[in-house]
Amino acid sequence: MPMTTTTEATTAATTTEPPGGAEADTPRTRRRPVLAPARRFFASFRVRVLAGYVGLLAVATILSVLIAREALERRLDQRVDEALVQESRELRQLAGGNDPETGARFAGNVERIFEVFLERNVPSRNEAFLTFVEGEPFLRSSQVVPYRLDQDSELMASWSSLEASERGAVDTPEGAVEYLAVPLLGAAGATRGVFVAAIFRDRESGEVGDALRVAAGVGLGMLLVGSVLAWLLADRVLRPVKAVTETARSISGGDLSRRIPESGHDEIGVLAQTFNEMLARLETAFDTQQRFVNDAGHELRTPITIVRGHLELLDDDPADRRATLALVMDELDRMARIVNDLLTLAKWEQPDFLAPAPLEVRALIDDVLAKASALGPRNWQLDAYADATIVADRQRITQALMQLAQNAVQHTEDGDEIGLGAFVGEGRARFWVRDTGPGIPFDEQPKIFDRFYRAGGERRSDGAGLGLSIVQAIAAAHGGSLELSSVPGSGATFTFVLPETPAAQPRGGEE
Repeated sequence: MPMTTTTEATTAATTTEPPGGAEADTPRTRRRPVLAPARRFFASFRVRVLAGYVGLLAVATILSVLIAREALERRLDQRVDEALVQESRELRQLAGGNDPETGARFAGNVERIFEVFLERNVPSRNEAFLTFVEGEPFLRSSQVVPYRLDQDSELMASWSSLEASERGAVDTPEGAVEYLAVPLLGAAGATRGVFVAAIFRDRESGEVGDALRVAAGVGLGMLLVGSVLAWLLADRVLRPVKAVTETARSISGGDLSRRIPESGHDEIGVLAQTFNEMLARLETAFDTQQRFVNDAGHELRTPITIVRGHLELLDDDPADRRATLALVMDELDRMARIVNDLLTLAKWEQPDFLAPAPLEVRALIDDVLAKASALGPRNWQLDAYADATIVADRQRITQALMQLAQNAVQHTEDGDEIGLGAFVGEGRARFWVRDTGPGIPFDEQPKIFDRFYRAGGERRSDGAGLGLSIVQAIAAAHGGSLELSSVPGSGATFTFVLPETPAAQPRGGEE
């Protein structure tokens, strides 16, 4: 059948609607739904991949910032605790030692303890030291802080009368302040003085905020860069898919020769390879179909014309009618042979063309020689045989050898010698048919296997010129070949070569 191409057509305004006013979708007029531009944009696989990637990256960025914030806040709390504890530890160590000026012990002189401590220790940024003696403010650190704690009467009142260490936090106009107040007791156990180390925690948290802003900025930058890279990566990944689409569209116009560039061994590469293999099978199938139609039309036109012409001129004379009927039957028989040969050539690329099975070569040659000797009175010879077993389709091999024998009979005279033989070795099986006919001219040998080609000479073949094409197709189906050796005037030898065990042969143009 000729190849037909179906294209999608947009229904015109004058198209008759089916009953009920609704458009009817039939297999020949079915159309793809038209999407709005926004839906078409979001229906793009590339956009969906990019949206998923960007969403995943954005969630990861947000989670990383939140986790970093929690970690930094905990680290800040730990650092504040360590700083406050360290200050109180140094004060207690100093209180238990000697005055650096006199070398004598402080002996409960809290004023001197506070003086020496403040001289030796400088508070860090956002940290303040306050001291109380006998319930009254005494000395404080000179470090500039956002808020003067010594001027807050409520805090002074709560800290000045402490009798035990206190760790706490208070709110001030400049933010939260965490403190550790340590009383210094006298000999009688009474509170002689109080030392307070305070840290403006909100100011310390500002560093955490700066770090988080930097982290968020870096995350946003990575999100933007990652989005661009994801877009480019999606374009690279989908490029073969786009090539598949474009190639499929070109096929709708009848071009089956296009192929998709294959690169890599990933899923996309496998997709391109599989699609190309499918195209090759389709191209071979269409070529076979077209060749079958062309061959049939070319070869059947002549016998049809002959039959029709004689039938149109048929008269009532009985003798003439018998002669015409005999001629018509002969032409119809020739047409049937041509059709059978064309069908054989059309089927050889199908997977079920062969039925391989173990085959004894000697028994095959004996059988073919017995059948071939009935083709004509020739001097039939058995050149050689092989006691071996191969894997092949017995019926197809017999068909090929009988065709070669028939070809030899047509090009020889009565009593001429025709020989058959077989040899198996080096993984190949070779079957040959030789004759002592006129041979084939050198200029015709390259064309001898073409369809419908019939060699010239004194004994021109009576067939349609498909016999050698069939033999070559059977050899190719087995993964073998057909060889010719001929010298004009010295006969011809056709050798049918095939592997002992045929491998799975590619069908439909697969490479």
